[in-house]
Amino acid sequence: MGDLLLVRHGQTEWSRDGRHTGRTDLPLTDVGEDQARALAPLLAGRRIATVLCSPLRRAVRTAELALPGRRGAVLEPRLQEWDYGGYEGLTTPEIRAERPGWDLWHDGVPAGGPGHPGETLAAVGSRCDEVLAVADAARQETDGDVLLVAHGHVLRVLTARRLGQHPAAGALYRLETATLSVLGTEHDRPVLLGWNIPARSV
Repeated sequence: MGDLLLVRHGQTEWSRDGRHTGRTDLPLTDVGEDQARALAPLLAGRRIATVLCSPLRRAVRTAELALPGRRGAVLEPRLQEWDYGGYEGLTTPEIRAERPGWDLWHDGVPAGGPGHPGETLAAVGSRCDEVLAVADAARQETDGDVLLVAHGHVLRVLTARRLGQHPAAGALYRLETATLSVLGTEHDRPVLLGWNIPARSV
């Protein structure tokens, strides 16, 4: 059975500026496109049997550039980023100016306007559990890896859940744009094999 590979999308204007980017469907910057292309050598040596990708275009474009010539990625809505509700588009300093000491992992987000109703950490954790079930089924059916192309916070929650931790433990796993992480097993126990690996490590 293969490993679970995690790729966070390349840079967008809002990720560059530290703005919470949930369901706002931003494209990659030119730098982000270059970052995504640079991931290709990291993935070229892997036996990737299944690709699950967030339907948001920053993730879709990253998958296209990191896996040149490959078709058949499955768009998985449950891999969309945490819905930040009323904090969509804001930076942490901007939020803390109105709500001192605010922490996403413990304080959550308020409801926002149309298209940004907000989401609890428990809800993010629940859909990550569902994605993991889909990914594990795919891994059992093939000898290859399963690649998830998605977003920073949702992949951090997913990692915590894969390792048997509370969703809030995702706070411990900082994840940069355009990086590869690898989750595998040792003696039938889920383990972290590689984390936040940038393309420049090739």
